[in-house]
This record gives sequence, C-alpha cells and structure tokens, in this order.
Amino acid sequence: MLLKSEYLYERAKKFIPGGVNSPARAFKSVGGVPVFFKKAKGSIITDEDGNEYIDYVGSWGPMILGHAYSPVVKAVQDAAFNSTSFGAPTITEIEMAELVQQMVPNVDKVRMVNSGTEACMSAIRIARGYTGRDKIIKFEGNYHGHADSFLIKAGSGALTLGEPSSPGVTEGTAKDTLNADYNDLESVEKLLKENKDNVAAIILEPVAGNMGCIQPAPGFLEGLRKLCDEHGSVLIFDEVMTGFRLSRGGAQERYDVWADLITYGKIIGAGLPVGAYGGKREIMDMVSPDGPVYQAGTLSGNPLAMSAGKTLLSTLDRHPEYYIELEEKTGYLKKGLREVLLKHKITHTINQVGSMISIFFTDQMVTNFKTANTTDKEFFGKFYHQMLERGIYLPPSPFESWFLSTSLSYSMLDKTIAAADKSLDAIAGHS
Repeated sequence: MLLKSEYLYERAKKFIPGGVNSPARAFKSVGGVPVFFKKAKGSIITDEDGNEYIDYVGSWGPMILGHAYSPVVKAVQDAAFNSTSFGAPTITEIEMAELVQQMVPNVDKVRMVNSGTEACMSAIRIARGYTGRDKIIKFEGNYHGHADSFLIKAGSGALTLGEPSSPGVTEGTAKDTLNADYNDLESVEKLLKENKDNVAAIILEPVAGNMGCIQPAPGFLEGLRKLCDEHGSVLIFDEVMTGFRLSRGGAQERYDVWADLITYGKIIGAGLPVGAYGGKREIMDMVSPDGPVYQAGTLSGNPLAMSAGKTLLSTLDRHPEYYIELEEKTGYLKKGLREVLLKHKITHTINQVGSMISIFFTDQMVTNFKTANTTDKEFFGKFYHQMLERGIYLPPSPFESWFLSTSLSYSMLDKTIAAADKSLDAIAGHS
C-alpha cells in the first residue's frame, strides 16, 4: 500500500510542477503514483509507508557502493562541521582534481560544477570557443542534461514523456544541433561533410544509459575518434553515468578510446549535487580565468560534495576488484532474468555493460534510438508495477538503465529473479 505516497503526491502537485522535481520521477510512462522515499541503507530503500524495496536505481547511478555508505556519510558530517560552503577555494578541491587525474590519465585539468547538465553545457561552450565553430553533433536518444542544445531528440525523461524536443528551444539553437544515429558512423560522416569545417564537437554517451543501456558497436567509438581527428572536431564523452562505474577510468578505459573532453556527475559526488568536466590541457586552458570562455558557479567545488566524492573515488581507486564483482553480479542477474523470460515465452532483449543493464520487450537487437523505441511500453508498465508490489524498485521508465551496487547480495539477486517469475505469472493471469 502506498497511502502516504498518494497523499504526498497530491500535496506536491499543488506546489511543484507535476508534483516532482525531475520528470522521470513522475511515473508517466508506467502509470500510478510515484513512490516517496524516506531512507535507504545499502541496497534496501524504504518508502514513507514503511515498505522496503531492493533498489536498482541507486539515485540513477551514484550509489555504486550502496546507500548511506558509512565512510561517505562520515566525510559529509565532518565537512559540514567546518561549513557547508565557502564560495572560496579549499584543499579538498585540489585533492579531488588530483584523484580524477590519477584515475583518468587523459584528464590534464578538471573544473568542478554542480550537475551533469552544467558539465555538458560547459563542455560544448569550450569546444566552440576552442575551435571557433558553431555546430555540434549529438545522437538521437542520448541525454546530456536539459541545456537548450541537448533537447533535440533527447533521451531520458524527454524520451519517457514522448517529448524529444522541447518548446522554449530557439530555432537558432536547434539549427546548431545536428542529430546522428547512435552506432552509425555513416550518419556522422555525412553530417561532417555537409557542415565542413563548422562542427565544433561530437558529444555522446559512450555507453548509452538514457534510452536504456545500449553498448557501442565494435569500431563505433574508434571511428568517432578518427573522424574528429580528421575534421578538427572535439570528441566529448558524456561519462556522467559511466564515469567511475564501468571501470576506474570509465568507458574510456573499458574501450581504450580516449576523448578530448569528458563530463562527469553521479559517482563523482557520491550522491550529492555535483558535476565536472575535464580533458586536454590546451582545451581546458580556454576556461576563465586562464582563457576567454566564461563559466562560474558559487557552489562549484562545494566542500560537502568534494568530501563525499573524494571518499568514494578513493575507495574505488583502492579496490579495482569491485568492478569485477559488479560485472559478475550483473551477469548473474541477466542470466536469471533471461531464463525466467524464456520460461514465460516473453519476447525480449537484455543489454548489459558492466553494472548497467536493461530489459527491452522487443524481438529486435537494441542498438540505437529507433530500435529502443520498439520495446513494448505497455507491457513494461505492467511488469514494473508487479515488481514493485514484490519489493523490487526499478527505474520507472522503459528507457533507463538499471544500476547495480556492490551492496546487492546474491540472495537479493535471487529474490529479484523470483519476483520477475511471479510477476510474469501475475501478468499472464490478468490477460
């Protein structure tokens, strides 16, 4: 029962647009009432009614070691004791920058901001300033935050709500944003030729997570690297989701393809509001006050976020075995879910990269925006609510990756697989 959530949702709608502070939370694609949460520990998350769930959202990725990870909680408490904000430099900012460079060797310099949106917005501004060009290439279904340039055929909440382009984005901005097909190098090459010497950057999620988990096809990232080198464009990897999740060095290390600029969020703040962008020295030296490209923020490098992020990244840096553990657990879940889906003769595709995983209810291989959209959205909604009733909290959208944490035990994974079996039984019984 979600009695308190129902009450709180009605109350929230009076004062907050849609009753939520981010559209993906609104349950529009699955129906029903958003769950309002009160607390979490490890992989167990508790709602306002006292119901407990096994969590596969993890605050959309940052809780890689589980909720309320004790060293992070202590680091935040210790930092808060000294002040929640200075609006001035601190030693922790330096330590964070040094740590990021240690884990990702092609990041010569890094600038801290307050969100993944800010990081991506800043990265394309710098790319434009560095190259003197106007246009960017992005990919349909990739989501880089809600800055104007990115809301052209976007993923995440925009895709979930069926609004891939947003009113309020000017025609001029739209003209400077070119859309290519993910995993299709020919579509990129065509745009580069049609806009010769005017593409400042190509930005992408190296592993897509905002139209569901979709891995890059063999040679795709390598091909983009080559095209950027040939055309003088800046290659930007949006690693807000994948950074420090798929490996110590993120997707760059996993695929051995290195971008010119990289954006971060999620794990880099251990669940606190934070983002970052970094990359080659000659590009980052364009940023004010060293260079002419302006970017600022009162709360950038906030001591709470820096302390939390430094603690989490340090732990991951010391324990590379965690990535092996995460991939093994995710593979175990994938195998179990596949067996259950086959048992019930449910048409499906499961995509997995490291500790990111998605189920698509389609008979097609899901490799891009178009094939992701073939998933049976109505069936996903039924599956979602059956799993919720059985204590499994999944992302409330068919177009979002699930995220696993080290705090998930194999008994929790077994419970999830069993819940999927019972959920499919229930759906069959209702049809």
